[in-house]
Amino acid sequence: MTHTGGFQDDDFWTEFYDFLFSDSRYTQAEELLDTSPLLSFPAGARVLDLCCGPGVFTVPLARRGFGVTGVDRSPAMLDRARKRAADAGVTARYVQADMREFSEPGAFDVVLNMFTSFGYFEDPADNACVLRTMHDCLAPGGTLLLDMAGKELLARRVTPPKVVQRGDDLLVQTDTVLDDWARLRSDWVLVRGDRVTRTSLVWFVYSAVELRRMAGEAGFQEVEVFGGFDGRPYDQDAERLVLRAVRAA
Repeated sequence: MTHTGGFQDDDFWTEFYDFLFSDSRYTQAEELLDTSPLLSFPAGARVLDLCCGPGVFTVPLARRGFGVTGVDRSPAMLDRARKRAADAGVTARYVQADMREFSEPGAFDVVLNMFTSFGYFEDPADNACVLRTMHDCLAPGGTLLLDMAGKELLARRVTPPKVVQRGDDLLVQTDTVLDDWARLRSDWVLVRGDRVTRTSLVWFVYSAVELRRMAGEAGFQEVEVFGGFDGRPYDQDAERLVLRAVRAA
């Protein structure tokens, strides 16, 4: 079986769910919300979790008393997110929408975009459009927090194929740099018994300098870049590229 739609293909999220959203991913989200100074929001803040997936952050944010809206284009992931919210006994609002098109101007105090959920679109203008959408959804003085694997970090990690095992299932991932480091392609092969599923994912990758410039062009001010959720500098010891930016008051 081959999935050709990649990030845009709902079957992809279902087929590769166990590898994309392991139990440790949910545990990590809880720990980050408890410890990260970057994820410390005012009580009662209205939070937009853009590309919320199965509610990895949406549900624990709702549990902490925030008014949370999760947006994703995948019906399968939203179904899982709604179930997680119901199981946790919390209220979260979920909306199925393309991140380029979701529009609730000034409705949120915080916009989150986590776990490299930016750069999906083939046309770079669409990725710039997403940043403008994030900006417009924020109330004046509101904060964007965008987390990804930066180009500088990926340059250290593009190695021979990676092999990950979950139970009896095996995933082999091979990464290829495209267009002078403008984009990255990941070819995934998932083996489940006698069943083999293949998919290819292509997305734009950004350096800190590029992402900072794009945020400024989208209208953000006070743009900062960090190397992790603990607020460390974005330097040779960085673990993530975390951008924080503010919509002007």
